[in-house]
Amino acid sequence: MSVSFSELGLSKPVLDAIADQGYETPSPIQAQAIGAVLSGKDVMAAAQTGTGKTGAFALPIVHMLNAHPQRPKPNHVKALILTPTRELAAQVAQSVLLSHKYTNMNSTVAFGGVSINPQLKSLRKGSDVLTATPGRLLDLYSQNAIKFTDLSILVLDEADRMLDMGFIHDLKRIMKLLPTKRQTLLFSATFSDDIRQLAKQFIKDPIEISVTPKNAAATTVEQHIVHVDKSNKSKLLATLIADNKWQQVLVFSRTKHGANRIAKQLNAKGLTSLAIHGNKSQGARTKALSDFKSGNLRVLVATDIAARGIDIDLLPNVVNYDLPHVPEDYVHRIGRTGRAGATGSAVSFVTNEDGKQLKAIQNLIGQHINVLEVAGLSEKPSTQAPIRAPKPKRPKRVKRD
Repeated sequence: MSVSFSELGLSKPVLDAIADQGYETPSPIQAQAIGAVLSGKDVMAAAQTGTGKTGAFALPIVHMLNAHPQRPKPNHVKALILTPTRELAAQVAQSVLLSHKYTNMNSTVAFGGVSINPQLKSLRKGSDVLTATPGRLLDLYSQNAIKFTDLSILVLDEADRMLDMGFIHDLKRIMKLLPTKRQTLLFSATFSDDIRQLAKQFIKDPIEISVTPKNAAATTVEQHIVHVDKSNKSKLLATLIADNKWQQVLVFSRTKHGANRIAKQLNAKGLTSLAIHGNKSQGARTKALSDFKSGNLRVLVATDIAARGIDIDLLPNVVNYDLPHVPEDYVHRIGRTGRAGATGSAVSFVTNEDGKQLKAIQNLIGQHINVLEVAGLSEKPSTQAPIRAPKPKRPKRVKRD
């Protein structure tokens, strides 16, 4: 029997904000994490993007801070949410804003790629909740724009991705600036050895919550691979989009240059496409995402890191133009479709050079992925290797985007 938000002990202003967003019952991560956060203890939670995890920390934080509604002092911050990417920071900040709609609280967001001046101005009046990326937070601190003496809550969101992106040194620098007496909440897709090592340094006796089987691919996603020659990838992608009449497709490229090339080739075939990656300005990335969500853009081509914060309800199609280097990223990628009970489709292009990556992915998820034949374009598949039982693997470091 599912619980209601009111049974979790949230106050009326928070419940009214939830009702405005149209949510009736908490998601599994929210049902477990909200009470744990309200207990005041440190929390470690394993949850994928798209499971409602932002609400799992934003809602109880707003409840707790609103219970002691003193205005924050100039430049002071009461709660800090750290995220790995600009897109995720913007998305989390929006969720926080909606959560405190019926309170007198204020919140702000800070990330790179845009002018620092509006962020400096916003922080001058103090902030109940600040959502930030590590690099920009340290920039602001170096300009005396943030004071942490009143900070009582820290959230590390998508901690696994922060480690993958090489933010460990920034995180350690930030931790030294924060009060030792605080509540720390860590959210990660998995509890890898590296995450547990991180937790030992920053978290005290946490409540552990896990609502997703480790490295499980969503059952609502139909997965296929197409064996294809490298030179035919672009033609295959255009064919799949046109023949299946796909109107909204998220395509993953391994590199920034590759993303640009794919978008250019699709546009030449009359399929409206844009690329997003770390070399694009924040304004360009935000506009591309907005156009994609609204349906004005048919294809969004993204690198893994740029796509980390993309949260689109009912996204029907994901294409892995390039297989990811890190097998766990396959699960993150295809997890962007088939959400909220809807079914989705994930198609991965596999060339002769991709044998090792495909084997690693199939070992990770514990299943063979069905082969899709495309007339005139797909090649005969190589012999499939037997699948091992899933085994925890230390994720490789990836370059910052």
